[in-house]
Amino acid sequence: MPSAARAVWRLGRPALVLLLAALAVGVPLWLVAVTSAKPQAEAVRPNLDLPRRWQPAGNYEDALGQGEMLRGFLNSLLVVVPSVVLVLVLGAGAAWVFARRESRLVSAAYALCISGLLLPPAVITVVMELRQLGLAGTRPGMIAVYTGMYLSTSIFFMTGFIRAVPPELEEAARMDGAKPLRIFLRIVLPLLRPVIATATIMVTLYAWSDVFYAFFVLGGGERSTLPLNLYKVAGAQLYLNNWHLVFAYVVVMSLPMVAIFLVAQRSIVSGITSGAVK
Repeated sequence: MPSAARAVWRLGRPALVLLLAALAVGVPLWLVAVTSAKPQAEAVRPNLDLPRRWQPAGNYEDALGQGEMLRGFLNSLLVVVPSVVLVLVLGAGAAWVFARRESRLVSAAYALCISGLLLPPAVITVVMELRQLGLAGTRPGMIAVYTGMYLSTSIFFMTGFIRAVPPELEEAARMDGAKPLRIFLRIVLPLLRPVIATATIMVTLYAWSDVFYAFFVLGGGERSTLPLNLYKVAGAQLYLNNWHLVFAYVVVMSLPMVAIFLVAQRSIVSGITSGAVK
């Protein structure tokens, strides 16, 4: 390849990547945004055209009221927040053990724990186990499912990060008479802040937008989360062909996660590289 062609390719490659990303992400976002501001007659067949008559206020008001978004928002918080806390606490404790102890049993346990990265849980088996435990259709059952699903990711990133931390820090504290719990709380956890931030954001994003497992575990009713509530109202007579209300619901439901991602995107990259590369 001539030098001139290589120079053009080197300069044009970033522009091409940005263009493809804009098409893959920007076009769906634009479709959702403009459709959510259209009246029902214009939104019957969603397209990329601007609304001839704007009515975003009425659409979002109907989505909030008729879609029972406030109740769904509260249900999502009651499920997602405990799940994130359990994933962080259990993942950090397990990662500390896996990173500091060396034996065949520990290696086998680590491989078993991170196998969840490749092997998704079988939903039928999960539901049957929850029914045996009396947790089917309950928030504790949903919390248990999310914790089990995302614990592997937390353990994987945190173990890689702790292995890069000099063990002399812990040995010095141990010589000063510090107990394991004190070492974990005062030394290990503060060092894990980048990975904890990443795990928090990733688990929150996944659990907040989940509808598949929520459908089988919670089933609906008063405990429906935001995505599950959207799935049900979108299939009901109320939202039949009312794409302006469906997309308005999607926009409002996505705003908290978009805000979290924009604020903490640097922490996501930092935590992933720290846990996986080190």
